[in-house]
Amino acid sequence: MKQITLNIDKALGAVTKEQVYAQEAKANECLATLYNGTGAGNDFLGWLHLPSSITDEELTDIENTANLLRSKCEVVVAIGIGGSYLGTKAVVEALNNSFDFLLKDRKNPVLLYAGQNIGEDYLYELSEILKDKQFGIINISKSGTTTEPALAFRLLKKQLEEAVGKEEAKSRIVAITDAKKGALRTLADQEGYKTFIIPDNVGGRFSVLTPVGLLPIAVAGVNIRDLVAGAVDMEKATGTDVPFADNIASIYAATRNELYKSGKKIEILANFHPKLHYIAEWWKQLYGESEGKDGKGIFPASVDLTTDLHSMGQWIQDGERTIFETVISVENPDHKVVIDTDSDNLDGLNFLAGKRVDEVNKMAELGTQLAHVDGGVPNLKITLPDVSAYSIGQLFYFFEIGCGISGYMLGVNPFDQPGVEAYKKNMFALLDKPGFEKESEEIKARL
Repeated sequence: MKQITLNIDKALGAVTKEQVYAQEAKANECLATLYNGTGAGNDFLGWLHLPSSITDEELTDIENTANLLRSKCEVVVAIGIGGSYLGTKAVVEALNNSFDFLLKDRKNPVLLYAGQNIGEDYLYELSEILKDKQFGIINISKSGTTTEPALAFRLLKKQLEEAVGKEEAKSRIVAITDAKKGALRTLADQEGYKTFIIPDNVGGRFSVLTPVGLLPIAVAGVNIRDLVAGAVDMEKATGTDVPFADNIASIYAATRNELYKSGKKIEILANFHPKLHYIAEWWKQLYGESEGKDGKGIFPASVDLTTDLHSMGQWIQDGERTIFETVISVENPDHKVVIDTDSDNLDGLNFLAGKRVDEVNKMAELGTQLAHVDGGVPNLKITLPDVSAYSIGQLFYFFEIGCGISGYMLGVNPFDQPGVEAYKKNMFALLDKPGFEKESEEIKARL
């Protein structure tokens, strides 16, 4: 199996290779801090050796549960927000047919999502589409009281029970939650739902390789064993025994921190493969929530190219020079499409006749990279051998370990998210939630 690679050559201008490699000792120290569990947030390091610690029995249990849902359901709704949603959607969108929902001979249930927003129209339309469907629910929440998923589950649980009866509904609901405590754990024990555990030491944005991600991903028909295998190999490739020059996660962390110190405050994750859109959405949460604190942090943004060259391309090329790009390049697409000759040639594209569409895409990628570098945008390049479960597993773990190293190099705790609570307190106060009487009075006085 081929490994993903990292090339920083076209980032060397804003910073030098010597500057990046001068951070070897610090990067190694930060990686060792992760492995030794001596840094801030060390109670959330369960993801670090997660790939290599997943057992065959655990994978079999997940696969069997997925198969049960697949046998009963046309649609499975995965309820979750943040890391309980983005990792799953990233993998499923990357690995399934782009038009899977239109296939008449589809083999897998349609995987839909809820609890990732509080959109009334979204929930109404979801409820309507489920009315004539055999559906099931995977409810993902450590506490069971997070507003967005708890609200969605309340509504969909009632709809499912009314549609198939309470006893049958129990067999179509899986709870992924805390091992011992919380509202969802209490309900699951009372109702007898099948359950999986969210480990106490794994934060949501690092949880895609726990049942949080693996169960819905398996329901969608993805080979979770290949996904885990890719992550296992990347775990080995980025360990403390790997020299800095060969450790792509350490080099990525060191390079982006050096670029940040040089004034590059925004990292744009770019891809030239439409299926990777939600990989970028997951990445934005991973790095934004991990590093954006204490008045510090690179702002994570993303673009889908060539699409966004016709919208954001102008800003990237000629806007404020506070950005750098990390490009995910896919070496081998899954399919082959060759461009034909047209006798009229009204579109002027006969010069491309005989070429694969991917060759045109690769030249667009190279041309864009050269233009952006010439325009003062440093470029890092991650090469993905293909869009397979194995390669995506590698990519997830690469970004996770790189995030841990980078956060420690930046001098922040990469594993907490204190700022996330601010909006919740205001929302609860505005909704007059019991226990927030004082806050309600204060916030309404402000308004």
